This record gives sequence, structure tokens and C-alpha cells, in this order.
Amino acid sequence: MSKGPRIYNLFPLLCGSVRQWEEHLPRIAAMGFNWVYLNPFHFPGFSGSLYAVKDYYRIHDLMWDGEHSLEDLLKSFCWKAGEHGLSVIMDLVVNHTSKDALLTEQHPEWFLRESDGSLRSPRAVDPADTRNVTIWGDLAEIDYHDHSHRAGLVSYFGDMIGHFIDCGIRGFRCDAAYLVPAEIWSMLTSFARFKRHDATFFAETLGCRLDQVTALRSAGFDYMFNSARWWDFRSPWLLEQYNSFRHIAPSIAFPESHDTERVATDLQRGGLGDPALIERAYKMRYLFAAVFSTGVMIPVGFEYGFRTRLDVVQTRPEHWEPPLFDICGYIAAVNRMRAAIPVLNEEGAQRQVHTGDPAVVCLLRRAWDGPSWVLSVLNTDLHHAHQARMQGLDADVVMAREVTPGGKGETITAGDVLTLAPGEARVFVNA
Repeated sequence: MSKGPRIYNLFPLLCGSVRQWEEHLPRIAAMGFNWVYLNPFHFPGFSGSLYAVKDYYRIHDLMWDGEHSLEDLLKSFCWKAGEHGLSVIMDLVVNHTSKDALLTEQHPEWFLRESDGSLRSPRAVDPADTRNVTIWGDLAEIDYHDHSHRAGLVSYFGDMIGHFIDCGIRGFRCDAAYLVPAEIWSMLTSFARFKRHDATFFAETLGCRLDQVTALRSAGFDYMFNSARWWDFRSPWLLEQYNSFRHIAPSIAFPESHDTERVATDLQRGGLGDPALIERAYKMRYLFAAVFSTGVMIPVGFEYGFRTRLDVVQTRPEHWEPPLFDICGYIAAVNRMRAAIPVLNEEGAQRQVHTGDPAVVCLLRRAWDGPSWVLSVLNTDLHHAHQARMQGLDADVVMAREVTPGGKGETITAGDVLTLAPGEARVFVNA
């Protein structure tokens, strides 16, 4: 079976030039990742935001080596990544451009307009308070609603995808995928796979409604990103999302991303300042993300407990931080574990099992088809040990063998009482 994606987000503004990106590849490979994800590396518009692209075929000044073209630099990077067993994902931003993008001059008819004729900016309405509207004033929204423009748009972006496939790109993280019609994605993904059969598409669908995700069923996406990062380990909504998403496409979990605060910052704001406890929390959260769904992702610096949030405009290489800790070895062990367990590389049914202790989270995840399963048990209390009785399991979940990295490797049976150290996470499979 295919291995689920284990993605390392190499944030370009923090890592510098493309030549400097290459220096990170041995560490990324040693941690057991199989994909490297790059945020936009294109030349940005007046705001300087990575996601406000001015020219898709020109490289960002910070990432340029002063000599080679974007194509030559990417080909070199993708080839070197491949030498380390890594495939490369690029961000595919086709819902909008910068307002001063070349496309707004070359094809002004491809963009939505305000009543006064000015370029319309994309916006988001807070579903909890419709009066709260976020408008991205540096962006121009592309018009996919006028069918007379669709052929031109699909041709333009299809050619662009093909160009970057020729540069060695193997995956595309589709920004704001739910804002582009499924039929457009279907044409783009089909075009890409005609050029390269294993081209892989990852849909960014965070913050959208379930009906918007469901509308993408026919789009041809291989994976979507789930919302595990925001789970409180108690509410039912995440399992509901998981069991809905898995019938559309397998999903990918992450403990933090370039769009979120760093976990260390969240913990410190909550009063947790002890580096040892923060490291304990990181290990628990990474293991949870790694066993929750088919894919897992972290941004650069997670392995070291970086505290400064990544910024798509302001971040620079000088913002690289002294490590708070180093859990590269732990991440490598978890990635080896998840790569070796078939259930963790597919998206079968999953449910929460109540063990009698609210601090302990127990998840039973089954194979898509067949009797295999994996049982994850997490103590979310970082300060105290807790006990959990293995009860309420499925009838065939009788005996389990521990596969936790660094664990005891013991075998347990239904009804046993597990004692978990503060922040401990344990994983069991069919004995």
C-alpha cells in the first residue's frame, strides 16, 4: 500500500535562498519525512506577502542566488530532495493574485470587480458573527463564475502546473481550495496527471463549511487538511469531521502550521514555562497528529520548539531561534512507526473510547477494510499521572501489542488498567 504523507513545511522566508534550503534536506530526511512543502516562492506584489503573487515565473528576491533562474534553482532543489527520498510540494495559489500582478494587466477580464470597476479583494465572513468580515486588500480575486473565462484560466494555470512539474515538483498544496469550483480543479488535476500520473494534490480547506468540502468530492484531490490542531481532546466535532472527510479524501493533521501560533507560545500564554513540560507537550501532540489521520505535517522549527510565529511578509533568516529542545529523534521514531503500520496509512472509521478519566483520550481507529486496528491512549495532563481502564472497545479488540516509540512494548487485554505518566501517549495494535 502507499505510505501516507509525512510532510515537512520548509518555510522559504525563514530558510533563505534556495541554495540554503538544500542544507535542511539531510535533517528532514533523517526525521522520516517523505514530502517537503514549500510556501509560495514566486515574486510577490506590493505587500510583500508570499500569497500575493505578482509573477508566477519569477523567484522572490530573498530566495534568489543572484545568478540562476527560478527553473534552474527548483530543478536542482527537487533533484537533491529526491536523492534524500523526498518529494516536493509547492503552494498553488489560483484563487487570487496580488492587485499589481502581471495577470491583472494581461487579462483584466479574468478578475472580479467592485461596482466602481476596481479589483475586488477576497474576503471571509466569520460564521459566528456575520458582521465580522476580513478583507485582504492586497489581493485581487479571480472570477471563475463567468464561464466565458474558464477555458483561458484553466489553460493558463494548467500550463503553469505543467511547467513546475517539469521543474521536479510532484505535489501541489491548493490554497483556499474551497473557493475555486470543483470542475476547475477537476480539469487542472486531470491535466497534471496526464503529464505525470503521480502528481498529488492537497486541498487546503481549513475554516470552511462541511458543504463546501463536500462540493470538492469530484475535484480529484488526493488529500485534505483536517482541524486536529484546534481540538480540545473532548468535544465530538473532530471525530465527526474525520468521519465525514474520509469519504471524500484522506486527511492530514498538524500540531501547528505557518497559519497558526507556535505551540510553545500557546503553552506559555497558558502559564506553562518549564521547557521540560513544553517538550513533553510537543511529543504528545506530535504523536497524536501522527496517529490521528493518514497524513501528518509540521512546519520548520517545530522540532526545536521555536516560539515566533511564521509571517508571510516579515519573517527572515535572522529570525531562526536557539532551540528550546531537540525532538528530531523522537519525530523520526514516530514517523518510522506510522510508516510501518498499514492502518495509519489509510482512513478507516475512528471513534473515541471513554475510559472513565476525562484527562485520558482514547481513540480506536480501524482499517478501511479488514480486521486491523490501532488504539491510541493519551494523557493530556502534563503534570499528573492518570489511570484508564480499557473498556468500551469493539468486541474484537481483545488483546493489543504496544508499538509506542520508546515504550515498554507490553501486551494488554481488554479490561486492563493502564497507568500513564504525565503527558504520556501510547499506541497499540492487534496483538
